[in-house]
Amino acid sequence: MLNNFYEQYKTAIDRFIDQALQEDLETGDHSSDACFDETLEREVILKVKGDCVIAGISLAQNIFHHYDNSLIVTPHTKDGDLLDLGSIAFGVKGKAQSLLATERLVLNCMQRMSGIATLVRHLTKKIQHTSCKILDTRKTTPGFRYPEKWAVAIGGGYNHRMGLFDAIMIKDNHIDFCGGVRQTLEKTKIYLEQNTLDLPVIVEVRNATEIDQVMDFPWVKRILLDNIPPKVLMKNIEEINGDFETEASGNITDQNLVTYAETGVDYVSMGALTYGAVPVDLSLKAI
Repeated sequence: MLNNFYEQYKTAIDRFIDQALQEDLETGDHSSDACFDETLEREVILKVKGDCVIAGISLAQNIFHHYDNSLIVTPHTKDGDLLDLGSIAFGVKGKAQSLLATERLVLNCMQRMSGIATLVRHLTKKIQHTSCKILDTRKTTPGFRYPEKWAVAIGGGYNHRMGLFDAIMIKDNHIDFCGGVRQTLEKTKIYLEQNTLDLPVIVEVRNATEIDQVMDFPWVKRILLDNIPPKVLMKNIEEINGDFETEASGNITDQNLVTYAETGVDYVSMGALTYGAVPVDLSLKAI
């Protein structure tokens, strides 16, 4: 997943880069244009100002080359490496105007992505004695979803789904609006068949009754057990008995993650991976 993330989501990531550069530049970088002409060339390095799992190097390369393909990027490490304070992640050489036009976007992305990857690495290490995997959610920054989910993968986590388009996830409102689990899944099956769609189906349940109802539909991929205490969750997982993938969600934190993972659940999903990570301090400095 990590190695081919860009290739898999190339269209969306390129769209993000286009929109982010336009947001920052609009009619041009007048500060740099006023100070020097396009012939001036310089070199900068990306310095790490705190221990972290570095993330966003591949994205940074794409940003630099998207704006100016003559820029020369020399990586000194790779996404997912653990770097110490003072490490140099990469160097970039080329037109000074191009370096400064892309500097802030690169830093914004990498600081945020490295914070997410560092948090995910910390959490995955805590449960490495179990078979449980950590998933992200759709609780991402609007417009910045792909870099954030990329960072989760770099940190050792897994992407739940990219959006509303690549999986069907039946939540409480779907069930309540349709009048129950059975009605919802019957309609879902018809929809999939009528539209010739092969999408994974995940169903969020709130109690044992809803679990029993979902288990009458063996084509469902995963049962998501939402806001269920670990002791009850363990009993639910025993009842499901491996017939479906299982996922726990709802108020799972650094403090109680291990307890949830040790219930035998296959996945835990945590919105805090993306909205709760602290950005890492990085800088691009001239040499």
